[in-house]
Amino acid sequence: MSYKLDIIEYGKKIVEMGLTSGTGGNLSCYDREKGLVYITPSGLAFDSLEEEDLVTIDLDGNVLEGKYPPSSEWIMHTEMYRHRDDMNAIVHAHTVYSTVLSALRMPLEPAHYMVAVGGKRIEVADYATFGTKELALNAVDKLGENKAVLLANHGVIAGDVNMKNALNIIDQVEYSAKIYCLAKMMGEPVILDDQEMDVMLDKFSSYGKVKDK
Repeated sequence: MSYKLDIIEYGKKIVEMGLTSGTGGNLSCYDREKGLVYITPSGLAFDSLEEEDLVTIDLDGNVLEGKYPPSSEWIMHTEMYRHRDDMNAIVHAHTVYSTVLSALRMPLEPAHYMVAVGGKRIEVADYATFGTKELALNAVDKLGENKAVLLANHGVIAGDVNMKNALNIIDQVEYSAKIYCLAKMMGEPVILDDQEMDVMLDKFSSYGKVKDK
């Protein structure tokens, strides 16, 4: 497995899919055996990244390899890796509809069952300045057992076993956020109840996974 090549590949995909633009957001992978985090550098566009541009850090943020500083959100990535042993890849993006909800401080309710890819209900982490430990801890707190969390007035972050699944969560959360926002413009969407979402979570424990290459 090449963690760096995965980041480069999915960095391009996140732009192609319209889930972010320019340098908005960040991606990382965690090699748990070696204790190494590979993360996108600060200020470089995802669709122009090359292998040597990526930064290798440890969980304390010490730069072990790379000519650029790591993403300003490296603390949020490392805190999530510390707290979730089921996450080896994280994607943070400034997607439109998820960010709209985060600006309203409005959780993403399950108006569509695909919300279950990220959890029963996607919560909003309290606002804090980007790049701070406060934001990282707020994100971990509201993430709970989910795989995605909205960041107030900021965007969305998600993690999973690999980069392919982490990006899939971002994609499906953004799709569900779009449905929810549009439905709210026309009326009050009917929200799926906890019992049905429990069924969805069970189904998505296998069905919702996308196969790694």
